[in-house]
Amino acid sequence: MDLRDQLANLFPDHKSEESSVEAGKNIPDLWIQDAPIICKYEKRKGKPVTLLEGYTGATEDFKKLTGILKNKLQVGGSFKKEVILIQGNNRDRIMELLGDLGFNTKRVGG
Repeated sequence: MDLRDQLANLFPDHKSEESSVEAGKNIPDLWIQDAPIICKYEKRKGKPVTLLEGYTGATEDFKKLTGILKNKLQVGGSFKKEVILIQGNNRDRIMELLGDLGFNTKRVGG
């Protein structure tokens, strides 16, 4: 008997809402574009950084996408001037996450 069954027994009149937020299946409402997002690696002040360029969504979509990537990768990052900056060399993991969200990506650089 899982937690939902126990809660249903305690509160039989309650109608639960089936949310779309399940483990590993959180697909946010983002602008999905046809053109690929360019994923490249740089060093800034001697530290590795992954840059994502070419996303054409609104500012709110940039915030959502940056937040999703930062949370999934457990790293820091930001977005400025239509470029998403993620700390560390995480190109492979970022490309995999973006693919799961429905984006096309293109790897640039070595």
